[in-house]
Amino acid sequence: MIIAPPTHYARSSGDIQIAYQMFGQGDIDLVYVTGFVGNVEALWEEPVTIPFVERLGSFARVVAFDKRGQGMSDRPPDPPTLEQTMDDIRAVMDSAGIERAALFGISEGGPACALFAATHPDRVSSLVLYGTYPRIVVADDYPIGVRPEELERFAQVIDREWGGPVALHAFAPSVADDPRFRDSWARFLRRGSSPHGASSLLRMYRALDVRDVLPAISVPTLILHRTGDRLAPVEGSRYIAEHIPGARFVELPGEDHLMVVEPDQILDEVEEFLTGQRHAEVDDRVLATVLFTDIVGSTERAAHLGDRRWRELVNRHDELMQHEVERHRGRLIKTLGDGVLATFDGPARAIRAAQTAARATRDLGIDLRAGLHTGEVELRGDDIAGMAVNIGARVAALAGAGEVLVSSTVKDLVVGSGITFAERGEHQLKGVPGEWRVYAVA
Repeated sequence: MIIAPPTHYARSSGDIQIAYQMFGQGDIDLVYVTGFVGNVEALWEEPVTIPFVERLGSFARVVAFDKRGQGMSDRPPDPPTLEQTMDDIRAVMDSAGIERAALFGISEGGPACALFAATHPDRVSSLVLYGTYPRIVVADDYPIGVRPEELERFAQVIDREWGGPVALHAFAPSVADDPRFRDSWARFLRRGSSPHGASSLLRMYRALDVRDVLPAISVPTLILHRTGDRLAPVEGSRYIAEHIPGARFVELPGEDHLMVVEPDQILDEVEEFLTGQRHAEVDDRVLATVLFTDIVGSTERAAHLGDRRWRELVNRHDELMQHEVERHRGRLIKTLGDGVLATFDGPARAIRAAQTAARATRDLGIDLRAGLHTGEVELRGDDIAGMAVNIGARVAALAGAGEVLVSSTVKDLVVGSGITFAERGEHQLKGVPGEWRVYAVA
Protein backbone atom coordinates (compact mmCIF):
# COMPACT_ATOMS: atom_id res chain seq x y z
CA MET A 1 0.00 0.00 0.00
CA ILE A 2 1.30 3.47 -0.94
CA ILE A 3 1.59 5.84 2.01
CA ALA A 4 1.03 9.38 0.78
CA PRO A 5 3.00 12.25 2.33
CA PRO A 6 1.06 14.70 4.54
CA THR A 7 -0.47 17.79 2.95
CA HIS A 8 0.68 21.15 4.34
CA TYR A 9 -0.49 24.69 3.65
CA ALA A 10 1.46 27.83 2.80
CA ARG A 11 -0.05 31.31 3.02
CA SER A 12 0.48 33.22 -0.22
CA SER A 13 -0.40 36.76 -1.28
CA GLY A 14 -3.93 37.85 -0.51
CA ASP A 15 -4.26 35.27 2.30
CA ILE A 16 -4.63 32.44 -0.23
CA GLN A 17 -3.82 29.02 1.27
CA ILE A 18 -1.73 26.83 -1.05
CA ALA A 19 -1.70 23.07 -0.46
CA TYR A 20 1.65 21.35 -0.87
CA GLN A 21 3.45 18.11 -0.12
CA MET A 22 7.10 17.17 0.38
CA PHE A 23 8.44 13.76 -0.58
CA GLY A 24 11.47 11.95 -1.94
CA GLN A 25 15.14 11.72 -1.20
CA GLY A 26 18.40 12.90 -2.69
CA ASP A 27 20.60 15.95 -2.67
CA ILE A 28 18.47 18.03 -5.04
CA ASP A 29 15.58 20.24 -3.87
CA LEU A 30 12.99 20.32 -6.65
CA VAL A 31 9.78 22.35 -6.92
CA TYR A 32 7.31 20.61 -9.23
CA VAL A 33 4.86 22.95 -10.98
CA THR A 34 2.08 21.00 -12.63
CA GLY A 35 0.35 21.76 -15.90
CA PHE A 36 -3.33 22.26 -16.73
CA VAL A 37 -4.93 21.02 -13.49
CA GLY A 38 -3.63 19.09 -10.50
CA ASN A 39 -4.33 17.59 -7.09
CA VAL A 40 -1.37 16.60 -4.91
CA GLU A 41 -3.33 14.00 -2.97
CA ALA A 42 -4.71 12.37 -6.13
CA LEU A 43 -1.13 11.83 -7.33
CA TRP A 44 -0.80 9.04 -4.74
CA GLU A 45 -4.22 7.51 -5.34
CA GLU A 46 -4.35 7.06 -9.11
CA PRO A 47 -2.50 3.99 -10.48
CA VAL A 48 -1.36 5.91 -13.57
CA THR A 49 0.38 8.68 -11.57
CA ILE A 50 2.00 6.68 -8.75
CA PRO A 51 4.99 5.42 -10.83
CA PHE A 52 5.72 9.01 -11.87
CA VAL A 53 5.84 10.50 -8.35
CA GLU A 54 7.79 7.52 -6.98
CA ARG A 55 10.44 7.87 -9.68
CA LEU A 56 10.60 11.66 -9.28
CA GLY A 57 11.15 11.24 -5.55
CA SER A 58 13.88 8.65 -6.10
CA PHE A 59 16.49 11.30 -6.97
CA ALA A 60 15.17 14.57 -5.50
CA ARG A 61 13.47 16.09 -2.46
CA VAL A 62 10.28 17.23 -4.15
CA VAL A 63 7.85 20.00 -3.22
CA ALA A 64 4.61 19.61 -5.20
CA PHE A 65 1.72 22.03 -4.79
CA ASP A 66 -1.76 22.76 -6.09
CA LYS A 67 -2.00 26.11 -7.82
CA ARG A 68 -4.67 28.42 -6.45
CA GLY A 69 -8.04 27.46 -7.85
CA GLN A 70 -7.09 23.79 -8.06
CA GLY A 71 -6.97 20.64 -5.99
CA MET A 72 -6.68 21.15 -2.24
CA SER A 73 -5.73 24.85 -2.46
CA ASP A 74 -8.12 27.76 -1.99
CA ARG A 75 -10.28 28.47 -5.01
CA PRO A 76 -10.74 32.18 -5.63
CA PRO A 77 -13.21 33.19 -8.37
CA ASP A 78 -10.55 33.95 -11.00
CA PRO A 79 -7.76 31.70 -12.34
CA PRO A 80 -4.22 32.58 -11.22
CA THR A 81 -2.08 34.97 -13.23
CA LEU A 82 1.59 34.19 -13.85
CA GLU A 83 2.53 36.67 -11.14
CA GLN A 84 0.24 34.97 -8.64
CA THR A 85 1.67 31.55 -9.48
CA MET A 86 5.15 33.03 -8.89
CA ASP A 87 3.94 34.21 -5.47
CA ASP A 88 2.68 30.70 -4.73
CA ILE A 89 6.00 29.12 -5.72
CA ARG A 90 7.82 31.47 -3.39
CA ALA A 91 5.29 30.82 -0.60
CA VAL A 92 5.66 27.03 -0.66
CA MET A 93 9.47 27.29 -0.82
CA ASP A 94 9.46 29.57 2.22
CA SER A 95 7.04 27.33 4.11
CA ALA A 96 9.11 24.24 3.28
CA GLY A 97 12.32 25.97 4.40
CA ILE A 98 13.91 25.83 0.95
CA GLU A 99 16.12 28.75 0.00
CA ARG A 100 17.13 27.56 -3.48
CA ALA A 101 15.73 24.78 -5.67
CA ALA A 102 15.46 23.43 -9.17
CA LEU A 103 12.15 24.27 -10.86
CA PHE A 104 10.34 21.65 -12.94
CA GLY A 105 7.56 23.24 -15.00
CA ILE A 106 5.11 21.09 -16.93
CA SER A 107 3.05 22.45 -19.84
CA GLU A 108 1.12 25.46 -18.47
CA GLY A 109 3.45 25.47 -15.46
CA GLY A 110 6.42 26.18 -17.74
CA PRO A 111 5.84 29.91 -18.37
CA ALA A 112 5.46 30.59 -14.63
CA CYS A 113 8.71 28.74 -13.90
CA ALA A 114 10.50 30.62 -16.69
CA LEU A 115 9.29 33.94 -15.28
CA PHE A 116 10.30 32.96 -11.74
CA ALA A 117 13.78 31.87 -12.88
CA ALA A 118 14.32 35.17 -14.70
CA THR A 119 13.00 37.24 -11.78
CA HIS A 120 14.53 35.32 -8.85
CA PRO A 121 17.75 33.64 -10.08
CA ASP A 122 19.05 33.68 -6.51
CA ARG A 123 16.37 31.15 -5.58
CA VAL A 124 16.66 28.87 -8.65
CA SER A 125 19.53 26.41 -9.05
CA SER A 126 18.33 25.11 -12.42
CA LEU A 127 15.27 25.06 -14.64
CA VAL A 128 13.60 22.07 -16.32
CA LEU A 129 10.68 22.56 -18.72
CA TYR A 130 8.58 19.84 -20.35
CA GLY A 131 5.95 20.07 -23.08
CA THR A 132 5.56 23.80 -22.74
CA TYR A 133 5.43 27.04 -24.74
CA PRO A 134 6.23 30.75 -24.36
CA ARG A 135 2.88 31.80 -25.82
CA ILE A 136 -0.23 29.89 -26.89
CA VAL A 137 -2.08 31.99 -29.47
CA VAL A 138 -0.66 33.20 -32.76
CA ALA A 139 0.73 36.69 -33.25
CA ASP A 140 2.24 38.56 -36.19
CA ASP A 141 5.69 37.65 -34.88
CA TYR A 142 4.69 34.23 -33.53
CA PRO A 143 3.04 32.14 -36.26
CA ILE A 144 3.45 28.80 -34.46
CA GLY A 145 0.63 29.37 -31.95
CA VAL A 146 -3.03 28.33 -32.20
CA ARG A 147 -5.78 30.64 -33.37
CA PRO A 148 -7.96 32.23 -30.65
CA GLU A 149 -11.09 30.56 -32.03
CA GLU A 150 -9.44 27.14 -31.65
CA LEU A 151 -8.68 27.88 -28.01
CA GLU A 152 -12.29 28.98 -27.50
CA ARG A 153 -13.60 25.76 -29.05
CA PHE A 154 -11.43 23.78 -26.64
CA ALA A 155 -12.81 25.79 -23.71
CA GLN A 156 -16.34 24.98 -24.88
CA VAL A 157 -15.49 21.27 -25.01
CA ILE A 158 -14.33 21.51 -21.39
CA ASP A 159 -17.55 23.27 -20.37
CA ARG A 160 -19.61 20.62 -22.12
CA GLU A 161 -17.70 17.39 -21.35
CA TRP A 162 -16.07 17.95 -17.94
CA GLY A 163 -16.58 14.93 -15.72
CA GLY A 164 -15.40 12.48 -18.33
CA PRO A 165 -11.97 11.82 -19.92
CA VAL A 166 -11.92 15.22 -21.65
CA ALA A 167 -9.66 15.47 -24.72
CA LEU A 168 -7.67 12.37 -23.79
CA HIS A 169 -7.04 11.69 -27.49
CA ALA A 170 -5.10 14.98 -27.52
CA PHE A 171 -3.45 14.64 -24.11
CA ALA A 172 -2.37 11.00 -24.48
CA PRO A 173 -3.37 9.30 -27.75
CA SER A 174 -1.42 6.12 -26.99
CA VAL A 175 -3.70 5.29 -24.03
CA ALA A 176 -6.87 7.10 -25.11
CA ASP A 177 -8.75 3.81 -25.61
CA ASP A 178 -7.57 2.19 -22.38
CA PRO A 179 -10.64 2.02 -20.06
CA ARG A 180 -8.49 2.06 -16.91
CA PHE A 181 -6.60 5.16 -18.01
CA ARG A 182 -9.78 6.91 -19.17
CA ASP A 183 -11.41 6.42 -15.77
CA SER A 184 -8.29 7.59 -13.93
CA TRP A 185 -7.92 10.69 -16.13
CA ALA A 186 -11.57 11.68 -15.66
CA ARG A 187 -11.25 11.31 -11.87
CA PHE A 188 -8.04 13.33 -11.79
CA LEU A 189 -9.60 16.19 -13.77
CA ARG A 190 -12.66 16.30 -11.51
CA ARG A 191 -10.47 16.43 -8.40
CA GLY A 192 -8.25 19.09 -9.93
CA SER A 193 -10.81 21.71 -10.91
CA SER A 194 -14.43 22.54 -11.60
CA PRO A 195 -15.51 22.83 -15.24
CA HIS A 196 -15.84 26.61 -14.92
CA GLY A 197 -12.39 26.88 -13.31
CA ALA A 198 -10.78 24.80 -16.06
CA SER A 199 -12.42 26.64 -18.95
CA SER A 200 -11.68 30.04 -17.35
CA LEU A 201 -8.02 29.04 -17.03
CA LEU A 202 -7.94 28.02 -20.67
CA ARG A 203 -9.46 31.34 -21.77
CA MET A 204 -6.91 33.24 -19.69
CA TYR A 205 -4.16 31.58 -21.75
CA ARG A 206 -4.94 34.01 -24.58
CA ALA A 207 -2.88 36.67 -22.80
CA LEU A 208 -0.02 34.38 -21.77
CA ASP A 209 3.32 35.47 -23.25
CA VAL A 210 6.78 35.14 -21.65
CA ARG A 211 8.89 35.50 -24.80
CA ASP A 212 10.52 38.73 -23.65
CA VAL A 213 11.86 37.21 -20.41
CA LEU A 214 13.55 34.17 -21.97
CA PRO A 215 16.90 35.89 -22.76
CA ALA A 216 17.11 37.01 -19.12
CA ILE A 217 17.18 33.43 -17.78
CA SER A 218 20.71 32.72 -16.59
CA VAL A 219 20.35 29.42 -14.71
CA PRO A 220 21.19 26.05 -16.33
CA THR A 221 18.14 25.01 -18.33
CA LEU A 222 16.89 21.73 -19.78
CA ILE A 223 13.94 21.72 -22.19
CA LEU A 224 12.17 18.47 -23.07
CA HIS A 225 9.42 17.83 -25.60
CA ARG A 226 7.96 14.89 -27.48
CA THR A 227 8.12 15.42 -31.22
CA GLY A 228 4.54 14.44 -32.02
CA ASP A 229 2.87 16.10 -29.01
CA ARG A 230 -0.68 16.76 -30.22
CA LEU A 231 -1.63 19.25 -27.51
CA ALA A 232 1.48 21.44 -27.31
CA PRO A 233 3.36 21.56 -30.64
CA VAL A 234 7.09 21.01 -30.30
CA GLU A 235 7.83 24.31 -32.06
CA GLY A 236 7.02 26.12 -28.80
CA SER A 237 9.82 24.38 -26.92
CA ARG A 238 12.19 24.89 -29.83
CA TYR A 239 11.48 28.61 -29.61
CA ILE A 240 12.23 28.60 -25.88
CA ALA A 241 15.47 26.67 -26.40
CA GLU A 242 16.62 29.16 -29.03
CA HIS A 243 16.04 32.15 -26.75
CA ILE A 244 17.36 30.95 -23.35
CA PRO A 245 21.16 31.35 -23.38
CA GLY A 246 22.92 27.99 -23.14
CA ALA A 247 19.71 25.96 -22.83
CA ARG A 248 19.86 22.25 -23.60
CA PHE A 249 16.99 20.96 -25.75
CA VAL A 250 16.14 17.25 -25.91
CA GLU A 251 13.46 16.17 -28.35
CA LEU A 252 11.99 12.76 -27.61
CA PRO A 253 9.86 10.43 -29.73
CA GLY A 254 6.15 10.08 -29.03
CA GLU A 255 2.78 11.82 -29.30
CA ASP A 256 1.68 11.90 -25.66
CA HIS A 257 1.59 15.22 -23.84
CA LEU A 258 0.97 13.65 -20.42
CA MET A 259 4.25 12.89 -18.71
CA VAL A 260 2.73 10.07 -16.63
CA VAL A 261 2.64 8.03 -19.85
CA GLU A 262 6.12 6.43 -20.07
CA PRO A 263 7.50 8.75 -17.36
CA ASP A 264 10.97 7.17 -17.38
CA GLN A 265 11.54 8.53 -20.89
CA ILE A 266 11.32 12.04 -19.43
CA LEU A 267 12.69 11.47 -15.95
CA ASP A 268 15.84 9.73 -17.22
CA GLU A 269 16.76 13.04 -18.84
CA VAL A 270 15.75 15.09 -15.78
CA GLU A 271 17.71 12.90 -13.38
CA GLU A 272 20.85 13.03 -15.49
CA PHE A 273 20.59 16.81 -15.89
CA LEU A 274 20.13 17.44 -12.17
CA THR A 275 22.40 14.75 -10.69
CA GLY A 276 24.88 13.96 -13.45
CA GLN A 277 23.79 10.34 -13.71
CA ARG A 278 20.82 8.22 -14.63
CA HIS A 279 19.71 4.93 -13.11
CA ALA A 280 17.64 3.43 -15.88
CA GLU A 281 17.64 -0.35 -15.87
CA VAL A 282 19.73 -1.92 -18.62
CA ASP A 283 18.72 -5.18 -20.29
CA ASP A 284 20.94 -7.47 -22.34
CA ARG A 285 19.39 -5.99 -25.47
CA VAL A 286 18.61 -2.30 -25.95
CA LEU A 287 17.56 0.02 -28.74
CA ALA A 288 20.45 2.28 -29.74
CA THR A 289 21.75 4.39 -32.60
CA VAL A 290 25.05 2.93 -33.77
CA LEU A 291 27.73 5.24 -35.20
CA PHE A 292 30.74 4.04 -37.16
CA THR A 293 33.45 6.42 -38.36
CA ASP A 294 36.51 5.80 -40.47
CA ILE A 295 39.48 7.91 -41.59
CA VAL A 296 39.42 8.16 -45.38
CA GLY A 297 42.65 7.01 -47.04
CA SER A 298 44.22 5.95 -43.75
CA THR A 299 46.61 3.41 -45.31
CA GLU A 300 48.11 5.92 -47.72
CA ARG A 301 48.27 8.59 -45.02
CA ALA A 302 50.09 6.26 -42.61
CA ALA A 303 52.63 5.36 -45.25
CA HIS A 304 53.22 9.04 -46.01
CA LEU A 305 53.63 10.15 -42.37
CA GLY A 306 55.52 7.20 -40.94
CA ASP A 307 54.65 5.18 -37.87
CA ARG A 308 55.44 7.75 -35.17
CA ARG A 309 53.67 10.73 -36.73
CA TRP A 310 50.74 8.57 -37.80
CA ARG A 311 50.30 7.26 -34.23
CA GLU A 312 50.38 10.81 -32.86
CA LEU A 313 47.70 11.82 -35.37
CA VAL A 314 45.52 8.82 -34.53
CA ASN A 315 45.83 9.57 -30.80
CA ARG A 316 44.65 13.14 -31.38
CA HIS A 317 41.81 11.77 -33.53
CA ASP A 318 40.77 9.31 -30.78
CA GLU A 319 40.76 12.05 -28.12
CA LEU A 320 38.67 14.33 -30.31
CA MET A 321 36.19 11.55 -31.13
CA GLN A 322 35.76 10.62 -27.47
CA HIS A 323 35.12 14.27 -26.63
CA GLU A 324 32.46 14.68 -29.33
CA VAL A 325 30.73 11.40 -28.47
CA GLU A 326 30.53 12.24 -24.78
CA ARG A 327 29.53 15.85 -25.47
CA HIS A 328 26.49 14.52 -27.34
CA ARG A 329 25.71 12.07 -24.53
CA GLY A 330 26.87 9.02 -26.41
CA ARG A 331 29.04 6.08 -25.35
CA LEU A 332 32.34 5.29 -27.06
CA ILE A 333 32.35 1.51 -27.39
CA LYS A 334 35.85 1.14 -28.88
CA THR A 335 38.41 2.60 -31.23
CA LEU A 336 39.07 0.70 -34.46
CA GLY A 337 42.59 1.77 -35.39
CA ASP A 338 41.42 4.42 -37.85
CA GLY A 339 37.85 4.93 -36.64
CA VAL A 340 35.43 4.45 -33.75
CA LEU A 341 32.25 2.62 -32.81
CA ALA A 342 29.84 4.51 -30.55
CA THR A 343 26.21 4.31 -29.47
CA PHE A 344 23.63 6.97 -28.63
CA ASP A 345 20.17 6.90 -27.07
CA GLY A 346 18.93 9.46 -29.58
CA PRO A 347 19.52 9.42 -33.38
CA ALA A 348 19.52 13.23 -33.72
CA ARG A 349 22.33 13.52 -31.16
CA ALA A 350 24.26 10.80 -32.99
CA ILE A 351 23.96 12.69 -36.28
CA ARG A 352 25.12 15.94 -34.70
CA ALA A 353 28.05 14.17 -33.05
CA ALA A 354 29.10 12.77 -36.43
CA GLN A 355 28.78 16.18 -38.08
CA THR A 356 30.79 18.05 -35.47
CA ALA A 357 33.43 15.31 -35.38
CA ALA A 358 33.81 15.49 -39.17
CA ARG A 359 34.32 19.26 -38.99
CA ALA A 360 36.73 19.06 -36.06
CA THR A 361 38.93 16.33 -37.54
CA ARG A 362 39.21 18.31 -40.76
CA ASP A 363 41.37 20.74 -38.77
CA LEU A 364 43.75 17.82 -38.19
CA GLY A 365 44.00 17.27 -41.93
CA ILE A 366 41.75 14.20 -41.70
CA ASP A 367 38.62 13.41 -43.67
CA LEU A 368 36.06 11.20 -41.92
CA ARG A 369 33.25 9.14 -43.28
CA ALA A 370 30.42 8.10 -40.95
CA GLY A 371 27.44 5.76 -40.99
CA LEU A 372 24.50 5.44 -38.60
CA HIS A 373 21.70 2.98 -38.01
CA THR A 374 19.15 2.60 -35.19
CA GLY A 375 18.18 -0.86 -34.03
CA GLU A 376 18.37 -3.37 -31.21
CA VAL A 377 21.89 -4.20 -30.07
CA GLU A 378 23.14 -6.97 -27.81
CA LEU A 379 25.21 -5.87 -24.82
CA ARG A 380 28.34 -7.98 -24.29
CA GLY A 381 30.15 -6.45 -21.36
CA ASP A 382 31.71 -3.25 -22.71
CA ASP A 383 31.08 -4.31 -26.30
CA ILE A 384 27.97 -4.61 -28.48
CA ALA A 385 26.86 -6.98 -31.22
CA GLY A 386 23.90 -7.74 -33.44
CA MET A 387 22.44 -6.97 -36.86
CA ALA A 388 22.14 -3.25 -36.09
CA VAL A 389 25.91 -3.09 -35.62
CA ASN A 390 26.48 -4.82 -38.97
CA ILE A 391 24.11 -2.46 -40.75
CA GLY A 392 25.81 0.60 -39.24
CA ALA A 393 29.21 -0.65 -40.44
CA ARG A 394 27.92 -1.33 -43.96
CA VAL A 395 26.28 2.12 -44.22
CA ALA A 396 29.54 3.77 -43.11
CA ALA A 397 31.45 1.90 -45.81
CA LEU A 398 29.28 3.56 -48.48
CA ALA A 399 30.11 7.11 -47.31
CA GLY A 400 32.49 9.41 -49.10
CA ALA A 401 35.02 11.81 -47.58
CA GLY A 402 33.34 14.11 -45.08
CA GLU A 403 29.97 12.43 -45.62
CA VAL A 404 27.53 11.25 -42.94
CA LEU A 405 25.20 8.52 -44.22
CA VAL A 406 22.20 7.13 -42.36
CA SER A 407 19.76 4.29 -42.90
CA SER A 408 16.11 5.04 -43.61
CA THR A 409 15.34 4.02 -40.02
CA VAL A 410 17.43 6.89 -38.68
CA LYS A 411 15.93 9.35 -41.16
CA ASP A 412 12.39 8.44 -40.13
CA LEU A 413 13.17 8.75 -36.41
CA VAL A 414 14.43 12.34 -36.62
CA VAL A 415 11.43 13.79 -38.43
CA GLY A 416 10.82 17.26 -37.01
CA SER A 417 14.37 17.73 -35.76
CA GLY A 418 15.34 20.18 -38.51
CA ILE A 419 17.93 17.77 -39.95
CA THR A 420 17.66 17.44 -43.73
CA PHE A 421 18.79 14.64 -46.03
CA ALA A 422 19.69 13.88 -49.61
CA GLU A 423 18.76 10.48 -51.01
CA ARG A 424 21.62 8.16 -51.95
CA GLY A 425 19.54 5.32 -53.41
CA GLU A 426 18.97 1.68 -52.47
CA HIS A 427 21.87 -0.64 -51.67
CA GLN A 428 22.48 -4.29 -50.96
CA LEU A 429 24.44 -4.36 -47.69
CA LYS A 430 26.83 -7.28 -47.39
CA GLY A 431 25.47 -9.91 -45.01
CA VAL A 432 22.17 -8.01 -44.51
CA PRO A 433 18.94 -9.25 -46.13
CA GLY A 434 17.01 -7.02 -48.53
CA GLU A 435 17.63 -3.65 -50.13
CA TRP A 436 18.38 -0.68 -47.87
CA ARG A 437 17.68 2.96 -48.74
CA VAL A 438 20.48 5.26 -47.64
CA TYR A 439 20.50 9.04 -47.07
CA ALA A 440 23.23 11.64 -46.69
CA VAL A 441 22.90 14.29 -44.02
CA ALA A 442 22.69 17.62 -45.82
